Amino acid sequence: MNLSYWEMKSWLTNVDFTIVGSGIVGLNCALSLKSRFPKANILILERGILPQGASTKNAGFACFGSLSEVLEDLKTHSEQDVLDLVKKRVEGLNLLRQILGDGAIDYHQLGGYELFTKSNASLFEACISNQKAINTLLFPIFKAQIFHLKDNTFHFKKINNRVIFNPFEGQLDTGRMMAALLRKAQTEGIKILNNVSVEAFSEDRNAVKVKTHLFTFSTSKLLIATNGFASTLNIKEVHPARAQVLITTPIKNFHIKGTFHMDRGYYYFRNIDDRILFGGGRHLDFKTEETMEFEETERIQNTLEDLLKTVIIPGVPFEIEHRWSGIMGIGQQKKAIVKALGDHVYCGVRLGGMGVAIGSLVGQELAGLLD
Repeated sequence: MNLSYWEMKSWLTNVDFTIVGSGIVGLNCALSLKSRFPKANILILERGILPQGASTKNAGFACFGSLSEVLEDLKTHSEQDVLDLVKKRVEGLNLLRQILGDGAIDYHQLGGYELFTKSNASLFEACISNQKAINTLLFPIFKAQIFHLKDNTFHFKKINNRVIFNPFEGQLDTGRMMAALLRKAQTEGIKILNNVSVEAFSEDRNAVKVKTHLFTFSTSKLLIATNGFASTLNIKEVHPARAQVLITTPIKNFHIKGTFHMDRGYYYFRNIDDRILFGGGRHLDFKTEETMEFEETERIQNTLEDLLKTVIIPGVPFEIEHRWSGIMGIGQQKKAIVKALGDHVYCGVRLGGMGVAIGSLVGQELAGLLD
């Protein structure tokens, strides 16, 4: 692609900081850098028309882990590691709300519910037997008992008569959140180029040469915030994980409000505009879902529909209006990777499906790596 003199001069010359990815992490990183270095020339490169990956495709859960998820994490992480994970998620959500305001992101703290199928009584029993210990573990963060037993008052079928309630969980409008972040970045004079894929980069003593599928240019510092696509830039600790979602048309006399988790968080649904947004099922086929392709599969979509019909809203007529998928970044550990990759290259990736919760914090931490 042959760029004009004006294009090169205005967008790709004397670039101080280039950020790869205009999602939650990338935009917060740019805003933090602009606050610290007001005169800096900051450029964000985005592979999609809109922020690609998961930032505009997530379910809008302002959450930090259900009881069964916390128990699952304790199998591979220490108690201190799990405590730190939850603390960062809470701090990240508070930071996001502080930066944008609850009105701008349509935030509502309606509480979160964990459901257990009657066929999975062992998981329910494990959660109940560990409820007190987990509440004690997390008490320093919330200064309250976080997980409580409640009756199943939502008329769910094939579900245990008791559910686990968490009053601190909330929900937000993902589209409004990202639109507000983009407006804030543009107001600060941060440049964003969409439909530009970074293919490679190389360092010399004073700068980084960045090769995209359209052009090559130099930048003083390069910050990678691509999360699920991090492996394309040789960050091997991160693997892509696709999450599939569907949403219904508006449902008459809709009564379900809150955020809901099933099967260790692998299924999740919520209310939005008198509809049900339902996602998950990655555990049905881990291998196929370790992909960067934005597609939906019959197996997972059919399972989500069947659960809607038989468990969540049995006997209630509904239609599926839309289906989509997003790409998360996961790894063997859930702690995000925020580190230097060279003298002038840094990364903030592997958000582990908690991008809404920790993305703002990771973005600030990524910017903080620069002196």
